[in-house]
Amino acid sequence: MNIGKGPVDGPLASYERKYSSFELMMRYAKGRSRTFWPRQVFVFGVCVLLGLATDIAIAAMAFAAALIGDIADSYCLWRLPALAAKGFPESKLRLLTTFSAAVYGAGMSICATLPYWPWVEAGMGSDHHLDLLFSIAVLAGIAMNAAITFPYHRAASLVWMLYFCTVPGVMLWVDSTVGGGITTEWLLHAAGVATLTGYMFWLGAYGRRTFENTRQYNLATATQQQELEAANARLQEQQMAARRLALVAENANDSVMLMDREGRITWVNDSFTRITGYSSEEALGQMPGDLLNSGETDPGTIKLLQDSIRYAQPVRVEIRNRCKDGRKVWIETSQVPMLNSDGKLETLIAVERDITAAKENARQLEKARAAAEEGARAKSDFLATMSHEIRTPMNGVIGMAQLLRDSGLNEDQALYADTILSSADMLLALINDVLDFSKMDAEELTLSPVNFDPRTCFETTIRLLQAQADAKGLELALEIQEDLPAHLHGDDRRIRQILMNLAGNAIKFTKKGRVSVSLGGVAAAGGYELTFTVTDTGIGIAEEKLGDVFERFSQADAAISRRFGGTGLGLAISRRLAEAMGGSIAVSSKLGTGSCFAVRLHLQDAQAGNAAQPEPADARDPSALGGLRVLVAEDNAVNRLLVEKFLSAAPVELAFARDGREAVAQFESFAPDVILMDMSMPDMDGLEATRAIRALVRPQPVIVALTANAFDSDRKACLAAGMDDFMSKPISKPKLLDLLARLAPQAQSRRAG
Repeated sequence: MNIGKGPVDGPLASYERKYSSFELMMRYAKGRSRTFWPRQVFVFGVCVLLGLATDIAIAAMAFAAALIGDIADSYCLWRLPALAAKGFPESKLRLLTTFSAAVYGAGMSICATLPYWPWVEAGMGSDHHLDLLFSIAVLAGIAMNAAITFPYHRAASLVWMLYFCTVPGVMLWVDSTVGGGITTEWLLHAAGVATLTGYMFWLGAYGRRTFENTRQYNLATATQQQELEAANARLQEQQMAARRLALVAENANDSVMLMDREGRITWVNDSFTRITGYSSEEALGQMPGDLLNSGETDPGTIKLLQDSIRYAQPVRVEIRNRCKDGRKVWIETSQVPMLNSDGKLETLIAVERDITAAKENARQLEKARAAAEEGARAKSDFLATMSHEIRTPMNGVIGMAQLLRDSGLNEDQALYADTILSSADMLLALINDVLDFSKMDAEELTLSPVNFDPRTCFETTIRLLQAQADAKGLELALEIQEDLPAHLHGDDRRIRQILMNLAGNAIKFTKKGRVSVSLGGVAAAGGYELTFTVTDTGIGIAEEKLGDVFERFSQADAAISRRFGGTGLGLAISRRLAEAMGGSIAVSSKLGTGSCFAVRLHLQDAQAGNAAQPEPADARDPSALGGLRVLVAEDNAVNRLLVEKFLSAAPVELAFARDGREAVAQFESFAPDVILMDMSMPDMDGLEATRAIRALVRPQPVIVALTANAFDSDRKACLAAGMDDFMSKPISKPKLLDLLARLAPQAQSRRAG
């Protein structure tokens, strides 16, 4: 809000307008127009005297010349405001007024010199000096006018001074030429003219100094007045702001207290009474701590409040107050000091808010958060336990079904065994999907990047899926970019999982035709961008359903779910895995013609010193295991039997331990090359047994964890205890033989020393 005069109409603005070149010109015009009649009366009187002294005709002509010049000048000046209002520029108006001033000067010069010229024609009589004196006297009037108006219109004043200097000079020159040369009398006339001219210039300078002094005085006065008005405006603004703040403080929902430099209450608002129950009369003069402190506020917080008063510093803290009725409330108080001109504390303002409800809400939210976290932990524990409990009997089911299938069954019996195995594999896949998504929800999913061969990774995965494609009569093709790097750094196990999900889905949803996988990539900043596509000629996905296929427990259609089965978790898990590797999965599809899933993964270049493990030439060739000594530490008799049957045809030496202590003892007596160590055993578990074995000073075996727990945390715990590898249950014969074939070179090199 602007109170008082602003910069447009204040004293300084008025001063600037008053002394602007345009306004000075207008003041000049007004002054000249206002004195028109007094000038005419004066000139008329002079001409009457001239007529009485010389000739009435000369006097009449002199008055006429002066009148005509003055009328022309005054008319222009009288019209000046109207012309300015019409938008004539100042430069043109100044030129016009200068010209009218020249006309006026010419008229007055004619008036002054008319008595002189008859004298020249008459032959210069004895009284010619009186004519010259009359001319100079009249012209002196012009000069005095020029001296007075110089600050207002310089051009007009200079024109008039030019007339004053030029006309007497011409008259003196004529006098010297016609009158017989330079005489003593002529010199006196010239000296008089020069003296009068100098006096006129001095008068002009004096007028100029007087004008400037007046202008400076007016400027100082305007400045002081402007500052006074500004100070008054600030004062009024401050008073209004103070009134506003007073209204805010009086009507605020928060409690407001004013305290003196000793910390005693000097003023409270109505909200203080509403919150604390104490009236203004009861609070005035009291120390807030004595009146309101409940005794439950932290001593450090109380010291902060005391220091706020002592050092005049602002503070914001939470305190526990006691109300008049005994209720205890949480208060957030903000205390701000007001300092006087000496920088010392004058008043302390405390704004306090009741945050009891907010505190309770925060407590309830924290309780709910803790309950949610506990629920998540319980879910994770439940899934881990269920995984372990399901995988343990599944190990027996799958293992025995594999042994049964290889026992020379007839066609029907083999079909029954294959059905058991396929059903068990489906159940195992379901367990793995649920566990993976549980880990993702709990943000426990971690990547284990290693150097790997992407070409081998994709070829072996496609080889695993070949049987499914052959069973449906589908062509399964893999195309690999020729310049694909031999090794990259990433989590190849998770990449295989993505490929298995996408290619497995493609095979499942394709009735006839082909499934093709294309692998390639390009170098990218800080690594390599691996890309692959999985394209099929299957049933396709409706355009409006494309956005749903990556949702958990979601498939494109309920009918499809009933027809093909599945949990609807595979694609959701694949997308989360791709995003964890800095990539993405996109899908394009047309209903009835097939689908294409495009995967982009950001991997690192292969790291030195972390060479990829070479794939064994033929992992299932029993001769690769010749002479390998294997200790199986497993408390479950069925699992021990399965391992014994799986390795019965392999050239290995087997020994068994029923718990961790037996495993340590067998290590010392049997000296195995490889130990298959169960994680959960009585008396001493697999982790303790591993640490005990690693503590012994003798050639160390390769230790592989066997566990029904499939979490990454279990894998890390095994590696931290000193184990070399990890195999999750259920165990199959091919997986076991592949594992032993891969570890055999490492185990034999350790035995050799």
